[in-house]
Order: sequence, then C-alpha cells, then structure tokens
Amino acid sequence: MKVDLHNHTVLCNHATGSVNEYVEAAIACGTEYFGISDHAPMDYDPQYRMSFGQMDLYEQWVNEAKERYGDNITVLLGYEVDYLPGHMDERVLKRPCDYTIGSVHFIDEWGFDNPEFIGRYDGVDMDEIYTRYFALIEEMAQSGHFNIVGHLDLLKVFNFFPKTDIRMLARNALRAIKKADMAIEINVSGWRKPVREAYPSLGLLEEIAALDIPITFGSDAHRSDQIGMFSDEAEALARRVGYTQCALYRNKERTMIKF
Repeated sequence: MKVDLHNHTVLCNHATGSVNEYVEAAIACGTEYFGISDHAPMDYDPQYRMSFGQMDLYEQWVNEAKERYGDNITVLLGYEVDYLPGHMDERVLKRPCDYTIGSVHFIDEWGFDNPEFIGRYDGVDMDEIYTRYFALIEEMAQSGHFNIVGHLDLLKVFNFFPKTDIRMLARNALRAIKKADMAIEINVSGWRKPVREAYPSLGLLEEIAALDIPITFGSDAHRSDQIGMFSDEAEALARRVGYTQCALYRNKERTMIKF
C-alpha cells in the first residue's frame, strides 16, 4: 500500500514491536506514507489502550520516527479514537495530530470484536445489533471530531451477519459520513480475522464509491510483520469499484494521491 494510516504500538497493551520496527517494515514493502494511529486513552476499557499519561511519550516516539526516517518515508501521527457515548474526552479530541480515526468497538459497552465476549452473540437479533452499530457510526460522523472511519463493518468479524441487506442498514451512516466529508479506510485486518475479508465488504464499498466518499488504506498492524499484508488485494478491491486515488492527512488537512 502506498498509503497505510492505521497501525499501533505497544502502548495499547495488545501489540508488539517498536515504532522503528514498524516504520522499517513499511519502508521495506514500499509504503510511502505511513501512519501510526494507536488506541487513544479513554476512561473505559483501559487495558486495551494507552493511558492519558502516555500521550506525550507516544507522540515523542512517532515524531522521532518522522525525523529519523524522513528521507525514506513520510511518517504521520494519528489517533484511533473509540466513539463511545459518555466516554469522549476533550484531552483526546483536541490533541494536535495529523488525523483521527473514529471507530466503534462497543455497543452499550459490549466489546463485540473481542473474542472474550463472543458468547454475547448467542440468541441476539443481528438485524437489531447491526442497526444499533450503524447508528453509532452515524453519530460518530455527525460529531465532527474525526477524519477517517475505521473498519466500517467491524461487526462482521466473527461471521455474524444480519438477515437484512447490510447496505440498507448502513445507508444513513454512509450519508452522514459523506456529509461530514470523512474518508473510509479499506482495513485489511479483516483478512486476518475469522471473516476473511476486508473492512468494508465489496458490497458496501460499491455504495461508498457511488456516494463518492474518499477512501484510504490501513494495515491495522499490531505486529511489524503485519505491515503491508494484503496490500495488493486492498488496492485491487479499491480499483474494482473505480478508485484510483486515496486520502492522506497532514495537520488534519486531506490531500488525495494516486495509488
């Protein structure tokens, strides 16, 4: 991937390897713009994210990598921020950075993509769950705090799908994303998960393209050997629906480049 904006660090407590190892892996696979966007702190689920006291250290690591590798790659500083009503924090939302990824990992504080809680899927109405999930995506877009939508259809991670066409369930969320002028990432980590496909699916990506919503790319790496995995597949998926450019951000200003 020429642009890869979604990657993590050890500060999230569920990743391994140094920032330098990640950047060197990105250089090795030909990435030109590489973003670190670790899980931002929040007063909920602290074991899976950096603490507020670690934000300076995180930014120091990324900014040092910007300087160290600047002749070979453009390193960008981002945050992946969980949209969880009642737990949003101005200390994160107003933090200077190149971009923010808005993600939904929780429905009523249920971490639905965490295998520890997969039993919660038993007996639920998946149409209702998807409706609630996309309502949160819609609210996240309407909040105006974020540049990129993270792993749009993450809820499919364990192969639980709605009976209703997901494109119908996502319609209002996609319209809100369009109105908010956000980009949507093609996140390859789904190919590493039980669902075995990218986020978003081809069907949703066709809807995204029809709305002329910009896309970008993310490895969502939690280890350096995950950097650049499925690059060819991700770019081919984008081209299949007509994309030839993707978004990158500096100081929260978007530019489009060919891939």
